[in-house]
Amino acid sequence: MSAPVPMSRGQTSAQAQLDQVARAGDKMVINMGPSHPATHGTVKFVLTLDGETVQDMDIHIGYLHRGFEKMCEQGTWQQVLPYTDRLNYVSPLINNVGYVMAVEKLMGIAITDRCAYIRMLISEISRMTDHLTALAAGALELGGFTPFLYGVEARETLYPLVEEISGARLTTSYTRIGGLRDDLPPDYAAHVLSGIDKVLGLLDKMDRLLTKNRIFYDRMIGTGQLSQADAISSGCTGVMLRCTGVDWDLRKHQPYLKYDEVDFDVIIGHQGDNYDRYLCRFEELHESVKIIRQIFKQMPGGPVNIDNWKYVLPPKSAVYNSIEGMIAHFKLTIDGHPVPAGEAYAAVEGGNGELGFYIVSQGNGRPYKVHVRAPCFYAMGILKKLVVGHMLADIVPTFDTLNMIGGEVDR
Repeated sequence: MSAPVPMSRGQTSAQAQLDQVARAGDKMVINMGPSHPATHGTVKFVLTLDGETVQDMDIHIGYLHRGFEKMCEQGTWQQVLPYTDRLNYVSPLINNVGYVMAVEKLMGIAITDRCAYIRMLISEISRMTDHLTALAAGALELGGFTPFLYGVEARETLYPLVEEISGARLTTSYTRIGGLRDDLPPDYAAHVLSGIDKVLGLLDKMDRLLTKNRIFYDRMIGTGQLSQADAISSGCTGVMLRCTGVDWDLRKHQPYLKYDEVDFDVIIGHQGDNYDRYLCRFEELHESVKIIRQIFKQMPGGPVNIDNWKYVLPPKSAVYNSIEGMIAHFKLTIDGHPVPAGEAYAAVEGGNGELGFYIVSQGNGRPYKVHVRAPCFYAMGILKKLVVGHMLADIVPTFDTLNMIGGEVDR
């Protein structure tokens, strides 16, 4: 390979790269994305190819113009919540839970037991919609249209359950600092249990079409292989870490809410390839079902919000009929929550790994800083290592099993 070619005036980095490759021989530089169906509309890979072998990859994550962390500085602590919906928009309820947990940690608030169980419930439903999206899209992009339809049908069985409690499928904003927007609607348990039974039937159909399918197996096994050492050193968590054989799940090893009161298994892989990541997500869906069934058996009654108008909006009847209720409503809405000065970090097990929120308060009703530890960002950081030296065709299943969500990466 010749020495790098210096850029001339007015020459772009892409042009310089093309000139360098032209001098190197038969290698090609091509753009994969952003209009490629597998790159989700924003991501672009600038690939250097030697025939069908990937020699180099320059990853451009694209621009969704989220501005999440700067926007959070402009509103009150509660007004940040709708922005969290737009991070991982496939499992927004987990984002909601993680953020309010960080604020409550800094404020020293202890939520009610019923609230904790409901937050677990909505997190597991969101985890299922996340994994179903990854599995269905991954099957489709390898030519499996029928399992894609089964996966989407399963996800569409769950989204109405999300809409039933929050009023929206994706932009949920369901949690509140100190509790939840509302308690569960009547007969919600029956609706959820009926829904997950249908999901399990659809998963069985996907399993029979994909897991031992020779074409699917050959495309997945041994490709995108990640070692334990690389997964740990790059900060990968969730399925990306567990597929390498590392037994690490925040729900089990750093339990929050009431996860220490339910029984479930941590699904781990063996060789860290695309097939292991597929299997891990598939089996985690069954573990989420197991958790949901236990939640409905163990969930206590009682309020979902703490009994303190300093932190939770008073009921409308109190706002309209008492001066105390009106003042409490006014102060929380205009001034925001009285979060003491300091900093806090809280993390939950998101659909793709450790989803953490680091917040800084100056002692007033608006955040000084909100930073999100987005698991997809770390998975994207290891992608180049997984594909360089391998075939061009292996990029699609490898990128799929990472399950990159653009809202988390470009924030």
